[in-house]
Amino acid sequence: MKILTVNAGSSSLKFNLISLPEEKELISGNFEKIGLAGGIYSIKINGSKIKKEVDMKDHKVAIELLIKELLENKIINSLDEIDGVGHRIVHGGNKYAKSVLIDEDVIKTVEELSSLAPLHNPANVMGIRAFMEALPNVPMVGVFDTAFHQTMGEQEYLYAVPYDWYENYQIRKYGFHGTSHKYITKVMQEKLNKDNVNLISCHIGSGGSICCIKDGKSIDTTMGFTPNAGLIMGTRSGDIDYSIIPYYMQKTGKTLEEIDTILNKKSGLFGISGEFSDHRDIENAMNEGNQKAKLANDMYVNRIVDYIAKYYVKLNGEVDALVFTAGLGENAREFREAILTKLECLGIFVDHNLNASIAGYLDLHEGLISMEESSVPVYVIPTNEELMIALDTYELIK
Repeated sequence: MKILTVNAGSSSLKFNLISLPEEKELISGNFEKIGLAGGIYSIKINGSKIKKEVDMKDHKVAIELLIKELLENKIINSLDEIDGVGHRIVHGGNKYAKSVLIDEDVIKTVEELSSLAPLHNPANVMGIRAFMEALPNVPMVGVFDTAFHQTMGEQEYLYAVPYDWYENYQIRKYGFHGTSHKYITKVMQEKLNKDNVNLISCHIGSGGSICCIKDGKSIDTTMGFTPNAGLIMGTRSGDIDYSIIPYYMQKTGKTLEEIDTILNKKSGLFGISGEFSDHRDIENAMNEGNQKAKLANDMYVNRIVDYIAKYYVKLNGEVDALVFTAGLGENAREFREAILTKLECLGIFVDHNLNASIAGYLDLHEGLISMEESSVPVYVIPTNEELMIALDTYELIK
């Protein structure tokens, strides 16, 4: 089967076409500035990249270009070869604990949940409807970023606020990056030959979350009602004392909307360092003696260590593996080492040579990076959310 995976934003569209069950990527690409001036798209086939500039009035035009590239590059000979389309949907609320075939009822529910993800769910629906129009006979599947975390218990997902906030307004922890954490769980189940795996999965990128996985299911995660919870990130603050917000409003006269923008887009590594949100820039600045960059890095390390230690205790020390994934987790060797060095009190020991030889920015691959005597084996596993979307779609339509 050939499965198309789609991640639609308000002005963007990312896609992959994957052949299953052999898990072979045939083509991938990204359409940018849809509905805006200066539209551009790039596609990747067999390691070769093609980039084209073209204005796209809407997602329908982008999909027409996508289909044109599939046909002209002989990826498919007809649209009948596309067996299913898997759509990444950011928020499924507490309605969806697994991927589902999309029908009008699902679309209506996703639209109703838009207040929980106003920047994402409407764009996801836009993409779904555009593909339904372009490929009316192809099954569509919704893969929810929140679904994997629906196995959390009330004691984990509720906040200590009046209970009717949850009953009336659905205020609770939802967690995100679920598709990535689910993929890591699948890989480790196969690698360890064990279904009921206990994992601490660290998805560390410009956005970051850690997931506590018991018996193959999420029992806690760092992101909350929104993605701006838990870890320090590239531009997000992560956990803060809520009283800071009214205090800062009173002192500065800034609006709630302005502060929300600051906490989401001007905080985290960028806020502390004053100029860098990409950890590669933080590393370079640290090497040049930039003390604010070092402070930002150290704060990020400490926050990650705090949560790993918390989840180690939550799993009663019975952890089958600690896994680093995503851009920073897969690539930043010194950053991983700084985290693992602080975990030595738990009997977790990094193998410096293995860590130095595995998964750097120029040579992505997976591997074990802990010493043999480490109480918990530590792995680097590249995530593949697109493949997870494709696999869920494949299983539903097979």
